[in-house]
Amino acid sequence: MAAAADGLGSISLDTSQLNMAVTDPAAWATAMNNLGMVPVGLAGQQLVTDLPPPSTRERPPGCKTVFVGGLPENATEEIIQEVFEQCGDITAIRKSKKNFCHIRFAEEFMVDKAIYLSGYRMRLGSSTDKKDSGRLHVDFAQARDDFYEWECKQRMLAREERHRRKMEEDRMRPPSPPAIMHYSEHEATLLAEKLKDDSKFSEATTVLLTWIERGEVNRRTANQFYSMVQLANSHVRRLMNEKATHEQEMEEAKENFKTASMGILTQFEQIVAVFNASTRQKAWDHFSKAQRKNIDIWRKHSEELRNAHSEQLMGIRREEEMEMSDDDSIGSPSNKRPRVDESALAAQAYALKEENDSLRWQLDAYRNEVELLKQEKGQLFRTEESLTKDQQLQFLQQTLQGMQQQLLKIQEELNNKKSELEQAREEHTHTQAVLKILQEQLKKNTKELAETNGHNEPQANEINVMTVPLVNQDREKNSEKRSQPLKSEKEALLIGIISTFLHVHPFGANIEYLWSYMQQLDSKISANEIEMLLMRLPRMFKQEFSGVGATLEKRWKFCAFEGIKTT
Repeated sequence: MAAAADGLGSISLDTSQLNMAVTDPAAWATAMNNLGMVPVGLAGQQLVTDLPPPSTRERPPGCKTVFVGGLPENATEEIIQEVFEQCGDITAIRKSKKNFCHIRFAEEFMVDKAIYLSGYRMRLGSSTDKKDSGRLHVDFAQARDDFYEWECKQRMLAREERHRRKMEEDRMRPPSPPAIMHYSEHEATLLAEKLKDDSKFSEATTVLLTWIERGEVNRRTANQFYSMVQLANSHVRRLMNEKATHEQEMEEAKENFKTASMGILTQFEQIVAVFNASTRQKAWDHFSKAQRKNIDIWRKHSEELRNAHSEQLMGIRREEEMEMSDDDSIGSPSNKRPRVDESALAAQAYALKEENDSLRWQLDAYRNEVELLKQEKGQLFRTEESLTKDQQLQFLQQTLQGMQQQLLKIQEELNNKKSELEQAREEHTHTQAVLKILQEQLKKNTKELAETNGHNEPQANEINVMTVPLVNQDREKNSEKRSQPLKSEKEALLIGIISTFLHVHPFGANIEYLWSYMQQLDSKISANEIEMLLMRLPRMFKQEFSGVGATLEKRWKFCAFEGIKTT
C-alpha cells in the first residue's frame, strides 16, 4: 500500500504528449479537483484550452467498462484500483500481462470521469526504471456484460411502454356489449315478458333480432317467434301516443314563444314611442347636444331591433297561414268526411283486418303441423295410428276449407262496409249543402216577413216552391256524380292504362303487381288509390280469388267487354 501511495503521489503530466479535450474549462477543472489532481498548467496560470481532443472510439451502448493502456510493467491491481476508484465504485479489474487492463465500473457516468485520466504519465515511486513508468491511455471498451445489461434495461423499458399503451387503450376502448344467450323455450318465455315491459323493450328487441339473424326460426318455433313479433308490434301504439304528446308539447312551446315575442314587440313599440315623444319640439329644445345625440342613437337602435323582431313575427305568421291553407285544401267540402261514421267504420275495418291476419297466421301454423304430420307418417308403417292420422288430416283440411270460406265472407263484408262508408259520405255532403241553402233562404224570408207582416201565407208558399226545386236540383247533381265517377283527367288516364294492362293479362293481376307497374309511371300513386278506383267501376273491373290456404290471392280482371255483350 505504501508503494501504491508513492505511485499515486508521483503521477506527473507530460505536457508535450498531452492529448485531452478541453471544450469546457470549468468542467475540466471540476473533474480534476474531484480526482484530487492538479489541472493542466502551472499554479496561478490559466488553463490551456488550445489542446486537440483525445482520440477515443465510439462509445458502445450501456458502456461501463474502460480500456486502460500504457501501464507500468510493475503496476499491480491494488495500485490500479487505488488510482481509478476515485472515479467511482469498481466492480471488476481484468489485468493483462501486456501492460493494459479493463476496469468495469458500477454506473455509466463513472466512465466519463475515468476518460479524463487519459494522457497522464504514471510513475511508481521515485524509480527511473522504464518498468516503473508509463503514459496512460483510457478509452471506451466493448464488453458483453455491459451490452447484455443495456439490452435488459431496454427490454424492461419497452415492456413498461407496452403496458402503459395497453392500459391506455383499455381505458379508451368502449365497453363490449353483453353476450346474447342461445335460443330455448325457457329463454323465449322470459324474452316475451321483457318485450311487454317498456323499460326492457330495447334490450329484448336486440336479442330477438340476433335470434332471427342466427336462423333460429323454423317450423317448430314459428309460433313462438310470431307471438314475440306481435308483442313488438304492440308497442307501435305507445310510440305513436308518445309522438303525439311530444308534438303537443312542441305546439304549446310555439304558442308560448309567440306570446312572449308579442310582448317583447309591444315593449319595443312603447320604447320607440318614448323616443319619438322626446324628439318633439317641446322636449327636444331643452336637451343638450350630447343628450340629443345619445337619444338619436338609442332611437335608431331600438327601431332597428323593433323592425327585425316584427319581421321575425311576420315570418312565423306566414308559415302558420301556409299551414292553415294546406289544412283547408285538405279539409275542403269535396274531401270532408263524416268523422263519426268514418271512425266507427274504420274501427270495424281495422278489427276485420286484424281478424283476417290472425286467421292467416293460424292457417300457416296448421299447414306447418300438417307437413310435420306427413313427415312422421312417411317414417312410420301403415298401422291403425296412421289411419287415425289420415282422419285427423281430413278434419284439418275440412277446417281449412271452412276457414277459407270465412275469410271470403269477411272480405265481402269489408267491401260492403267500404261501399256503405262512401254512400254515407256522399249523403252527408248532400245534406250539408241542402241545409246551407235552406238556412240562407230562411234568413232572407224572415227579413222580408219582418218588413211586411200582412203577407205571410203567400210568402210561405213561395218558400216551399223555392225549396222543392233546390232539393230536386241537388238530387239530380248527386245522381250525376254517381253516374260520372271520373273526377279528373288523371283518373281517366289511369283507367286507360290499367285496362290495357289487365287486358294483356287475361288471368288477372294482384294489386301489388299492378301498383309496381303504375309506380314506374307515377311515383306518388299508392296501392290504396288504385284499389279504390277499381272498386268504383264494377262494370269494367271485377275481383276474383284464386289459390287455397296461404296461397289465397286476390286478383283483378278486366270485364268491360263482357258487360257490352250482356247489354
